[in-house]
Amino acid sequence: MKAPSLFGLTATILLLAAAMTSGCATFSRHKSSPALAAAQPSFAPTPVAEQRPLDPALLQRPTAEYRLGPGDQLEIEVLGDVDTKSLTTVGPDGKIYFYMLPGIDVWGLTISQARDKIIDGLHQFVRERQPVSITLRAAESQRVWVLGRLNKPGVYPLAGPTTLLEAVAEAGGLSPRSAFSSLAGPVAMASTNGNDASDEAADLSRAFVMRDGRMLPVDFKRLLRDGDLSQNIYLQPDDFVYLPAGNVGAVHVLGAVFQPRAIETSQELTLGRAVADAGGTIKDAYLSHVAIVRGSLNHPQVAIVDLNAVQHGRAADVVLEPNDIVYVPYTPYRVLTRYVDMILQTFARTVGVNEGARAISRDVTPVGVNLPVGVGL
Repeated sequence: MKAPSLFGLTATILLLAAAMTSGCATFSRHKSSPALAAAQPSFAPTPVAEQRPLDPALLQRPTAEYRLGPGDQLEIEVLGDVDTKSLTTVGPDGKIYFYMLPGIDVWGLTISQARDKIIDGLHQFVRERQPVSITLRAAESQRVWVLGRLNKPGVYPLAGPTTLLEAVAEAGGLSPRSAFSSLAGPVAMASTNGNDASDEAADLSRAFVMRDGRMLPVDFKRLLRDGDLSQNIYLQPDDFVYLPAGNVGAVHVLGAVFQPRAIETSQELTLGRAVADAGGTIKDAYLSHVAIVRGSLNHPQVAIVDLNAVQHGRAADVVLEPNDIVYVPYTPYRVLTRYVDMILQTFARTVGVNEGARAISRDVTPVGVNLPVGVGL
């Protein structure tokens, strides 16, 4: 199977953003109202089991060889004939062109496999098999997204085995460096060469890594503050790393609402008001199991609220806090741990799609990503 390219990943993010504009999530600022005075901060966490641990296999250095894809730059030479030395780029169709040969499809091949294919091709024109040298000069087809509160956020090539710490270091380290100047290691060293954009620091409790559409349970606080290398996973092509700014205090309303969105809160905001600001609930939404998820992504707290009772005055409204995640389910949940995991995965996908699209174009409209609670959750 051919490896995904940066072009394909970029197109996927933009298409996903465009496809979901019917349920787009605008970023609105909430203003206080007199009704807030009657609300009580009645957040009552329900005990939930620890989230799944980090798979030890993620810490193992990858042994697979680099596989070529569109955009990779190769230096090719028939040994002993300097006139054949040339620089070629793998085209969008996965083919390269060298010397007298027609297009050779190298998409998904290792360097050694591509070399053998060129040697076989040359053997059709010369009697003896010619030794060929291939050097990867630029790895453009396999990349990782490293975005957020960093000195140099962006999309970086993944030419070889790369750890999460190394990727954060390559992105210039956390911004500002005052947040981690006491740390030793590559992240701290990289930060000394960066420029502080502001006094904001990354919110490590909300940072995450997405892989194949799922959030990996990496604890950024343990990794970047405590130097716990048990969290220093190896990255794979198309991984999405995001470290949000610490001063952003939005409430995310997701699930069975008409307009899933992030609501910026400079003052108090209640659950009922937040759901109303998201356009209200859709038909058949299961209001008895509305979840409020609070705290870090690795160790969240969750409160299950009967929104129907709140709306009819049978229960006090709940005052939300910045960074709360409100999820209105489509059906009742069965296992709380699975319910919370699904909410966090939905949240991470929403942020990932929006931040990835924003990294490509500032003109992309934010979107909301919703996954219904299925049977067995």
